Amino acid sequence: MDLTGRLDDLALRMQPKVKSLIVTIYGDAIAHRGGNAWLGSVIALAGRAGVQERAVRTAVYRLAQEGWLASQQIGRRSYYRLTDDGRRRFDAVHQRLYNPPARTWDHAWTVLALQPAGLDVAARTQLERDLSWQGFAQHASGVWLHPGPDDYLLEQMLAPALRATAVLVIRGPALPMVGAQALREAAQGCWQLEQLASDYHAFLDLFRPVWQALRGADPVDPPLAFGLRTLLMHGYRRACLRDPFLPAELLPADWPGTAARVLCRNLYLRLQAQAEAHVSAVLETPEGPAMPPQAGYWARFGGLEASA
Repeated sequence: MDLTGRLDDLALRMQPKVKSLIVTIYGDAIAHRGGNAWLGSVIALAGRAGVQERAVRTAVYRLAQEGWLASQQIGRRSYYRLTDDGRRRFDAVHQRLYNPPARTWDHAWTVLALQPAGLDVAARTQLERDLSWQGFAQHASGVWLHPGPDDYLLEQMLAPALRATAVLVIRGPALPMVGAQALREAAQGCWQLEQLASDYHAFLDLFRPVWQALRGADPVDPPLAFGLRTLLMHGYRRACLRDPFLPAELLPADWPGTAARVLCRNLYLRLQAQAEAHVSAVLETPEGPAMPPQAGYWARFGGLEASA
């Protein structure tokens, strides 16, 4: 199967939801170039991942309704930029996808208790969704756990709830009477590690053949490279966004998340230069062609400069 066939096969097997795929495209290809794009550019980019124009228009409109994007009409063209709230969500996801924390666990747990009053239903639902994206797990009704969240991102996310005194945040280790096995079992239940491992194995099954096909091959055609990179990051995002990146002490042996990250990084480095060339050729903003990738882009996966 040639690479074009593999791209078509990936799109067929993954069957990504269009709105979620547009989120991937904005996060992976547009946010680091200013976060603003002509709708025609978004349609062209999504088309390389097998999405039809009408579906893109519907998805972008819904993302605007949900506060991810804001629209601007200039002449006959519509442009969609990330809102401040959308940018905050993308920044949180960006950190988890490209630069997850690599630190030694101090055995402290962060515990959040959401108060019954203080937030309306919509705000509470959004906060719980954001907590999940940050890798928190719900241990009981209104009680969320994490062994090592990013404090800066957590404070930004909790700001409205803190102002409304609607959340209590506590940090500390488990008491010595709680053994290591009890903690591992709690992690297994709270984060559904069996399902998470299954998601990682599915990702590996999808993209290992792509890596084999790319090894030793000539540079990939830019539109094809962009399509492959988009589905790569969409698949990886689906697999790892629920991953709290638990300390090794809490994980089963041979955790597949490690292999999935190595594969994703290797494929990204292999595809990124040609994929970005396609973005440069297609992406238009209200000011004209998009700016070059900003500094944060080159820090992805520990540094992309060697592959450029």
